[in-house]
Amino acid sequence: MASTVSLKSASAITDFVNFDQKSLLVAVGSIAFNPLFWNIAARQEYHNKAITKIFLGNSRYGCYALAVAIFSLGILRDWLYEGALRQQPTLVELDILPVKVLAGVLFAAGNVLVLTSMWALGFTGTYLGDYFGILMDSKVTGFPFNVTDAPMYYGSTLSFLATALYFAKPAGILLTLEVLVVYLVALRFEDPFTSGIYAKREKERAAKAAKKL
Repeated sequence: MASTVSLKSASAITDFVNFDQKSLLVAVGSIAFNPLFWNIAARQEYHNKAITKIFLGNSRYGCYALAVAIFSLGILRDWLYEGALRQQPTLVELDILPVKVLAGVLFAAGNVLVLTSMWALGFTGTYLGDYFGILMDSKVTGFPFNVTDAPMYYGSTLSFLATALYFAKPAGILLTLEVLVVYLVALRFEDPFTSGIYAKREKERAAKAAKKL
């Protein structure tokens, strides 16, 4: 059973976070693994058609399969995260109604960002269809992309933070920081690569248009 700690009685970070719990380390690993997995898988697809080949040249089936894998890993990560939190110390100063209300607001806001971005991008746009050659006609600029360039990542981060606050777990706040850092690192690789995919398409379109003249 998880222990309870207060700011008055705590004297070290280990009073707030139990680093000896294996479930915490598993959650850390899962959070770091997921973006690494989908970036490696997507780039293998883009450069070598690794996933499309498994589905006998059908890129859409390949994209759907990767989507199932990403979604399943996300569910597993969230389950491991919540399980880890339940075994971590509870901070009494966070275990109050106003914090739980704030957690609810953050969770709602996070899910709005995630769900509306999925709606705007569509299924293949959400699950890395660009890497399979399934490109969107134009860049999405409406909500929530007029609020942030990465609504899914920031929305997910808000949901992690909301869960940590709701359960009053300092360890959850620490894990949320890891989520944010991992996503920010992923964006440094994903954004330029995706921009390059669309830039290549525009060059090919321009070349074809020039030939017709």
